[in-house]
Amino acid sequence: MEQYSHYLPGILIAYGVMMIGMFSPGPNILSVIGTSMSVGRKQGKALAWGVSSGSLLWALLTWFGLTTVLTVYASVLVIIKFIGAGYLLWLAFKAFRSAASPNDMIVRQLNMSDGNSTYYRRGLLIQMTNPKAVLSWIAIMSFGLGSGAPFWVGLVIIAGTTLISFVGHTTYAVAFSTAPMVAGYRRARRWIEVGLGTFFCFAGYKLLTTKL
Repeated sequence: MEQYSHYLPGILIAYGVMMIGMFSPGPNILSVIGTSMSVGRKQGKALAWGVSSGSLLWALLTWFGLTTVLTVYASVLVIIKFIGAGYLLWLAFKAFRSAASPNDMIVRQLNMSDGNSTYYRRGLLIQMTNPKAVLSWIAIMSFGLGSGAPFWVGLVIIAGTTLISFVGHTTYAVAFSTAPMVAGYRRARRWIEVGLGTFFCFAGYKLLTTKL
């Protein structure tokens, strides 16, 4: 029981980073929003599922990569944690800067006449070619993984974050196919960005101060 309680805080923070990150529009989320608004809900959902599948692949690649490196070089965990914390603080800076900007969000509209499978593949491609994805997953996995972390910790993090990704991106596709949701988000955008920046600062601090 003590083993579970030891890793539980890191797992929960990893989930928190993933959930809060879902409120920070990047190329993936903006593509889902733009497709739902300009094309339709079904196409937006197909794109969202493609993005979420890409998230799962990045999670698996990051997990296997970090596990392999840590098995041979446990001291590398220090560098990994600094990279993850630095990325979280960068996200905080971007969120605060966005909150201070009067500009509205700029969505990416994908106007394709093909079926839903095309949107799914496009969503998968968007996520897999996003260079920031690996930094995001390094930050997420760093909370739970350590040189002595058991195998189940990585599985729990990946299972939970994958569920969050699928639910979150699908919610964007459904919600932003309605005009009231779009208007409401635009009104609350600045307060949302401030909240995001605050959480990313906290998460970066926790990652830097977590004992190895």
